[in-house]
Amino acid sequence: SIKMDLLHSNGVLIIQHLQRDYRAYQDFLNFMSHVGDPRNIFSIYFPLWFQLNQVVGTKMIWVAVIGDWFNLIFKWILFGHRPYWWVQETMIYPNQSSPCLEQFPITCETGPGSPSGHAMGSSCVWYVMVTAALSYTVRWKDKSAVTLHRLTWSFLWSIFWIIQISVCISRVFIATHFPHQVVLGVFAGILVAEAFEHTPAIQTASLRMYIKTNLFLFIFALGFYLSLKLLDIDLLWSVPKAKKWCANPDWINIDTTPFAGLVRNLGALFGLGLGINSEMFITSCKGKNSCKISFRILCIAASLATLQLYNFVKIPTHTEYLFYTLSFCKSAAMPLTVVALVPYCVHSLMRTTEKKLN
Repeated sequence: SIKMDLLHSNGVLIIQHLQRDYRAYQDFLNFMSHVGDPRNIFSIYFPLWFQLNQVVGTKMIWVAVIGDWFNLIFKWILFGHRPYWWVQETMIYPNQSSPCLEQFPITCETGPGSPSGHAMGSSCVWYVMVTAALSYTVRWKDKSAVTLHRLTWSFLWSIFWIIQISVCISRVFIATHFPHQVVLGVFAGILVAEAFEHTPAIQTASLRMYIKTNLFLFIFALGFYLSLKLLDIDLLWSVPKAKKWCANPDWINIDTTPFAGLVRNLGALFGLGLGINSEMFITSCKGKNSCKISFRILCIAASLATLQLYNFVKIPTHTEYLFYTLSFCKSAAMPLTVVALVPYCVHSLMRTTEKKLN
């Protein structure tokens, strides 16, 4: 496809320009790439928001999981190349004089490149956070409050777009995405988040509904993969390319493969459903302590601290199926910890303290 080659070659020129003229901002751009990492949704954004507002926290997980699932399906359909391997294989450059693109430790993702998962995940979760924050100010009625709401609206959406543009530039800078892939990711994420603004049923979903949703997402993705495989279409075509053209083999991580993301998200959704429908959640988050600021602050601090400990749990990668199984369990444990285990422990501690004081 000549048009796609031209789009890619123009994208390579933009990447070269960024890597040449924005070298001084390398550390900042690498940091913004980490900010856009979908895994931060489960370990940072969700623990904060769920303890402040359970409706927003629940919506955040649903948006992140469904958004990443759509991202996987789109990647399989669009067959998007990544710059760091495309420049090595394309025939568009004469005399094999392909441009030299610098690679970084976070460059060598193994899945297809379109749309960008980082851009899509970042836009959908920040869209949820901004609309949730603005929902508090939209109720103000007096004239001064309306003016404050407008200023807040302008400020928060400006922050939203600054973050999205920074994440997009960072993904292009490290040569893991073409510009059109990150733009597509941002707007796809916004569409998914906006769809969940009009889906209140997720707030009252039973454990059975969570399990049914998990099974549907898994069976559809697996069925789609197997169906195309029967047609001799390999949806894991990008993995050999990543291994072949990555500058450092140590930068290749099984955690970036398409099925790794699917398993991680299904685990998170299952853990959320298990936690919300547990007796521990009902006892702690629906009890009298749930309205206390001290309870929420303690839950936030304990949740963030506990989830950081999960980062020290290294899942063995020598056996692929074992990796996927343990990854599912680890991902399920994170929202379960935030929703049920930590609040229950904090609730029990506060109740014991109150009894001693009385």
